Amino acid sequence: MITTTFSTLDWAKVDLADCPNVVTTPPGPKSNEYHQRCTKYFKGLSGRVKLFPVAFDSGKGCTLTDVDGNRYIDFSSGIYVTTLGHCHPKISEAVAKYAGKLMNAHDFTTPIKTMLVEKLAEVLPGDLNGFQFYDCGTAAVEAGMRVLRAATGRNEMLSCFYDFHGKSYGAVSLAHIRSHVYGRVRAPGAHMVPRPDNYRPMWTKDDGTIDTDRYIAFYDEYIDKATVGDVAGFVLEPIQGWGGSIMPPDDFFPKLRKFCDEKNILLMADEVLTGWGRTGKWLCMEHWGVVPDVVSIGKGFGNGFPVTCVAVREQHKESFEQISASSSYGGNPMACAAALASTEVIQEENLLEHAELLGGIALKRMEQMKNEHPIVGDVRAKGCLMGIELVKNRDTKEPLDEAGKLVYQKAFRKGLAWIPAGHILRMSPPIVMDEDTLLKGFDMIDEAIGETEKELKR
Repeated sequence: MITTTFSTLDWAKVDLADCPNVVTTPPGPKSNEYHQRCTKYFKGLSGRVKLFPVAFDSGKGCTLTDVDGNRYIDFSSGIYVTTLGHCHPKISEAVAKYAGKLMNAHDFTTPIKTMLVEKLAEVLPGDLNGFQFYDCGTAAVEAGMRVLRAATGRNEMLSCFYDFHGKSYGAVSLAHIRSHVYGRVRAPGAHMVPRPDNYRPMWTKDDGTIDTDRYIAFYDEYIDKATVGDVAGFVLEPIQGWGGSIMPPDDFFPKLRKFCDEKNILLMADEVLTGWGRTGKWLCMEHWGVVPDVVSIGKGFGNGFPVTCVAVREQHKESFEQISASSSYGGNPMACAAALASTEVIQEENLLEHAELLGGIALKRMEQMKNEHPIVGDVRAKGCLMGIELVKNRDTKEPLDEAGKLVYQKAFRKGLAWIPAGHILRMSPPIVMDEDTLLKGFDMIDEAIGETEKELKR
């Protein structure tokens, strides 16, 4: 264990007298200059950058500073990555130590890797005690799929509408990404099915509540009629991130676990976005008492350092021997140091509990916004994974994409760095954020929504 002498929450506390601090209307002149110089060569930017092309210079804790000197409250954590804040001292020190000691040893054993796998076996639920490490979420998902095939001897995969699993051909075939550059057809054996959405359910009971049994019954029929009976695994996000922070009903995953067991199908949870404290648990699936057979972990796992993990249950860990599991960068000493330090910080500072506390505060504040703004159709939060859905009409629930873009830009100009998703606003503040800063961020969103409503009425 790497010892620490400071309190994470004290270190990350934001001085609201000094942040947000917009000294030049962003994107400012220096941001525009850097952006133009960079994009002369650098292409393929995300939608969030195209909507607000600011150039960042530094970050500390829950704040970001751009090249024009504007300081922002960070409601994005990179993009669900810097869960413990920017440049956390303990994590930075751990990475620097191994950057000066041993950068890479392929998949040979190192003391830091040994300490990390022992820590993972300690904190993960159930018998998830077989591990391999990678350098990005897509690689972890692909490796997890190979484990599913190796463990079962089968090939087909089920996944869900609007999930996101990465940008390789296999991962994209499990997801809602439509681009011919990934292939005119999905990978052979890739099947997609609907999943329950509390706000937009496909099937409901007579009393209007969501009917999760209908979804499970559909999966049963789909496997029988639409597959060749060779299903290896069911792969899905516990909460959909790219889809807009879509939360499942509480009874869905326990029923899906039982269904997969009855059909002899392995359950894989893609926790690249939802895991490692983001929702107030090590794994989001723990909220429903479900242990998956295979889990992909990433983003906040190394708090910004590119390290991801595939974890499997005891009975399946020998499957790693069949899939050529090692990688050039997976498990390098710097990566293992970052992941171990991140895990220890979460434990030392009781940050799982703090994340859940922030989620409750956020949900109460968002409910208030829903009551005050007609274009807010739905709000949701689990820990520091939050969403606000904007609609033209609450009865029809028709998405209001134009409002999503405007609210995103207006709040950013006020000093809030965050994430757009069409008509769904996504928030993922660091779990070390203090309550006052969290509420200040929502105040800026509240103001931006009000200004947008007025602008759209003109």
